[in-house]
This record gives sequence, structure tokens and C-alpha cells, in this order.
Amino acid sequence: MTSEVFRGQDQKQVQQTTRSHAMEEDIDVASRIEGLNGLSHECKPLEEITNGHSNHKPIMNGLVIGHNVKDHTNGSAPLRSLPISALKQNGLLQTLAAGDQPKPEDDKENVELEKARQEWEALEHTQPALTEDFNPTPLIPFNEALQYFQTTDLGDLLKNIQPTIRRTGLAAITHFLFGPPRLHRELLEERDLVFAIAQCPVDNSQTVHMRVLQTIYKKLIGSKLDCPRYGVHWENIGFQGTDPATDLRGTGFLGLMHTLYFVMDPETLPLARDIYKLSQHPTQNFPFSVMSINMTRIALQVLREEALSKECNRRQQVVGVLNEFYVATYLHLYQLWKTQQKTIADSGFVLKEVELFAKKNPKQMLRRLEVFLKERRAGGIPRGTSPDPVAQQPSPSLGERGAKAGTAQARKGKEMHFTGVCDLPPDMEGEARLI
Repeated sequence: MTSEVFRGQDQKQVQQTTRSHAMEEDIDVASRIEGLNGLSHECKPLEEITNGHSNHKPIMNGLVIGHNVKDHTNGSAPLRSLPISALKQNGLLQTLAAGDQPKPEDDKENVELEKARQEWEALEHTQPALTEDFNPTPLIPFNEALQYFQTTDLGDLLKNIQPTIRRTGLAAITHFLFGPPRLHRELLEERDLVFAIAQCPVDNSQTVHMRVLQTIYKKLIGSKLDCPRYGVHWENIGFQGTDPATDLRGTGFLGLMHTLYFVMDPETLPLARDIYKLSQHPTQNFPFSVMSINMTRIALQVLREEALSKECNRRQQVVGVLNEFYVATYLHLYQLWKTQQKTIADSGFVLKEVELFAKKNPKQMLRRLEVFLKERRAGGIPRGTSPDPVAQQPSPSLGERGAKAGTAQARKGKEMHFTGVCDLPPDMEGEARLI
């Protein structure tokens, strides 16, 4: 009897020990499950009475896990199989989920998230800046740029200029007797300044030089932002490469000064943009800036041959007359190019025709420009500038002469190709060569 009592007590102690071990294992399993995949898991017994039997099923995050469910501890399968309601129990998702009561620590996270969202929305409305100082370079008027050269020491450049054509023998006698009048003495200094500017290269260290470049680009493109000193964007306005300075041989900085005058004068700016628009035509395109430099070269040669001396003496100025003659020359080329459907393949012939006409008819060139601007001010469409170049017929003054000259040129079998700006020797007589 006594032995049975002791045996019963031993069995109870064994059962209690077993239960305590089981409870410790349950706690250990619960702690391990809690850290699984970063989610807080909770196992609760669920007893369902079915036909008098008790079915014990564990509950994990509110889900009943059946006996046939396998526990994946090394993959993301539980995340894929759990609904969003279960994922909300994760700490970060609790912060983002609406309707949950945030803890004091979650309030701080919400503030940081809202601040980050506001900064991102502000970033979307931020405009990119292309310049380092975020301040665009101010446009420079022509007179301000000219004043810079008037107050700069150009002594070294003045030593190398050749403002007139060197003539000898019979040519000198003929020019003296039947040639144009000489330029007035009081205008010689202004004329020499023009040829000195034509010897001046682009200097990156000079603010005025950089402002001239920026002004030309902005006025043609219609942009308010500065552009880099070097880059393919210069080809968009008709330079041959990434550095406009390489195209100025033969005209120096005067080539840029003439373009500056063209785009900064309110009366000539519309014409400049019309020419620029034509230079972007699918079939009639040409390099605007390189062609402009050629117009400067032609104007310089006409001034050197003293064909503009009479007009300069009449107006008592050189720079103003030369500026207008440059615009008139470009207008002549524009009308010829547009009305006769010229292409880049015809550029050599067109440049030669424009140069010959400019040398022989400087007064007529200036008169045509005056009439053109007057008609534009009156609100009409000047002759030779129809919006549709396909529908245009050659004008009697330009078209017929150009067509006849073109036929004669074709018969001779000589083709002239436009490849850039020529270097014009100061002492060269006769017609300028085109390369």
C-alpha cells in the first residue's frame, strides 16, 4: 500500500516535470516564431468542439494554421501567403497603415515621412540651372561692345591692318582719276578701328567677348539661359564646330560684332530671325553664322576697295554705314537663296554672285535695305520674302540675273563648293577667293 502511494506521487512529479518542460518548449518556440521574417507571431490554442472532440489548432497573427501547413523559416513564402492585414502588424507597416493608433515613436516617423514627401514634391518643381552662379549673363548692346573696343589699346593690331587696296601702275592712275572719292581725313581713325577689330581674336578672359557670344546665342534661339563656352549647341546657330572662335578667320571679332548688331537692333532682328529660320529649312538649310561671317568679309572688302567711302563721307561715319551694308548684303543673299530655291550645294555660286553685286552696286544695296525695312514697318510683306519659298518665282532683279549666270556657270562646267570662310589677304586685288 505504501509502495503504491509513493509510486503515485512519483508519477505526478514526472507529469509536472514533463508539463514544465513542454511549457518551456512552447515559450521557446513562440520566441523563435516571433522573430521569423521580422513579424510578431503569437500562438494561441483554439479548441473547437466537433462531435464531442476537441481539436487544438494554433493561431498565428490571427490565422489558423492547419496541420498540413509547413513552416518556412528560410524563405519569403510566408510573406507571399499572408494577407495585407497580417503585414500591418509589422512595425513599419503599422506606421503607414491608416486607422492604427500610432505610438509616440511612430509620431516621429510620421513627421519625418511627411517632411520627406514635401521635399520630394518641392524637388519636382525645381528648375535646373545651366550656369554655376544661377545668374544669366546680361545682354550687351552693340554700342556698349563698340565702346569697349574704342577704349581698349589696339596698338599692336593697328600695326598690321591694311585698310585700302594696294594699287600700282595703271591701276593706281585709273583709280585716282575714275575711282570713288577718298575717305575724309576725320573718318580714317574710325575706319582703322574697324579693321583692327577684324584682327582681334576671341578672348575668353574678356567679359565683353563672352557677353557678345551669349547675346548672339540667346537672341537667335530665344533662350534666357546662358550656354557653355564650348559645345555642339553652337552648331545649332550655324557655326562649324564646338568653338565659334575657329570660324572667325578673315574677319576676327568683327564677324561677331556684325551679328550682334543684326540681332540687337529692333528693326533688323525680325529679318535676322527670318534668315535663321530659313537656315533651318529641311532642304534649303545653310550655316547661319558661317554665312554671316562671309557677309562681314564681303563688307570689309567693299570698304577696303573704297566703294563705301562716298556714303561714309555723306553720313560722316564708318561703323554705322558698314553695319547697314552688312545687313543689306545678308538681305540680298536671303532673297536670292529663298526665291531661287538655293541649297547648300549652290552656296559657292551664290556667294560669288552676292559679292560681285555688292562691289558694283553698294548704293543700290543700301537703298534696297531701306525700302525693305520701310515696307516691314508699314505691316506689309517685303518683296522676295514670301513665307512659302516653293511658291516664289525669281524676282526680275535677282532671279533673272541669277538664272542666266547659273546657266553660264553650268556651261563652263565649273562648280564652286562652300566649305567655310576664306582668309582674305589684305593686299589682294580683284575678286576674293572662296574655299
